[in-house]
Amino acid sequence: MLSVAIVGGLHADARRAAVDRLLAEVPGSVALHHDLATAVQGTVVRTVRDRTGIVSAGEAPLVNDCACCALREDLVPELERLAEDGLTRLAVVELWDSVEPKAMAEVVASVVSGAALRLTGVITAVDPALVLPYLGNGDDLADAGLAAAATDQRTVADTFARQLEYAPVLALATSDDADDEDRALLAQLHPTARQVPIGNGYLAVRVDGEPGRHPLAEAAFGGFDVEAAAAAQHPACALLPADADECGVATLVWHRRRPFHPERLYAALEDLCCAAARSRGRFWLADRPDTLLHWDAAGGALCVENAGPWLASLPDAAWELVPPVRRAAAALDWHPEHGDCCQHLVFTSPGLDRDGLELLLESCLLTDAEYAAGRTAWKQLPPAFDSLLEV
Repeated sequence: MLSVAIVGGLHADARRAAVDRLLAEVPGSVALHHDLATAVQGTVVRTVRDRTGIVSAGEAPLVNDCACCALREDLVPELERLAEDGLTRLAVVELWDSVEPKAMAEVVASVVSGAALRLTGVITAVDPALVLPYLGNGDDLADAGLAAAATDQRTVADTFARQLEYAPVLALATSDDADDEDRALLAQLHPTARQVPIGNGYLAVRVDGEPGRHPLAEAAFGGFDVEAAAAAQHPACALLPADADECGVATLVWHRRRPFHPERLYAALEDLCCAAARSRGRFWLADRPDTLLHWDAAGGALCVENAGPWLASLPDAAWELVPPVRRAAAALDWHPEHGDCCQHLVFTSPGLDRDGLELLLESCLLTDAEYAAGRTAWKQLPPAFDSLLEV
């Protein structure tokens, strides 16, 4: 069985250092990398290397003019070839800069067991000093030369945020420029992540006469649950950060039962998006009382998406079709009148104005009189979010 570890991240120097460390620490390991920078010429360049250098190189043609599609089509056959040879102990998939680990993890995990592949780790490499600059970068990937396809409309900030928050392990580059604020920001953005220094040296600890592994090598073999990782990112049951305040960085968790007034919230969007380096969560609009909406903001830009119905709006028979993790998350938020409908937004940033942010959010909720009017009246409120939701 060939173990596969994915290493991604927009911080290219940190990513390469993490891959080099794995190649140095794990005998019989190789790294596969697909360079999407050449996609504009119609091909994707694939290299396979070990700790001594490049073992092989080749080109994969574009699929439907999509570089990421070419990566997916070429990656699995390469991994299967390595598995069949039986000479490789660990295949490290080094993702290109803007490729997100979630998509590739699901591709590898979807391969049938007969292919003898097992996804054992997903790691995002990070330079702590660059976390805030990248979260604040609202430039389009295309403008930065990092788009994975001609139709790629992602920004640097939202891509980096997803790379950071998906991986259960963060490989940290040594950075003289990083300070306590940078480290606090990283910890609050992804408090459940295991942080592993890439390091330049490591004193192996012997256990039962066997040399110990570098912590990064341990992480590469630690195991990975694709379904659990997807559930942790789903807006209905996301594992959002907790309230925190350390080294000038704060996280505000804002939880309310009353729905937003659509017009007042829409008018406040710019101020809310600029109030924090990162904000995310789920929210409830009065004119769409049955719809769970996803809030995802970074780099001063907001993405609002329809994430399906609140469980409270579903008939009892439909609950059997809902994953258990979703039902468990709804139970934690359950209200006798509104069920799981709620506001659950999290804002993380250095210099966060907690009081001002809370006042602004509170001002967007329905007033007592509006709330008392009931759902029939709520649905008649102006649909201010139609443009964002492309209705």
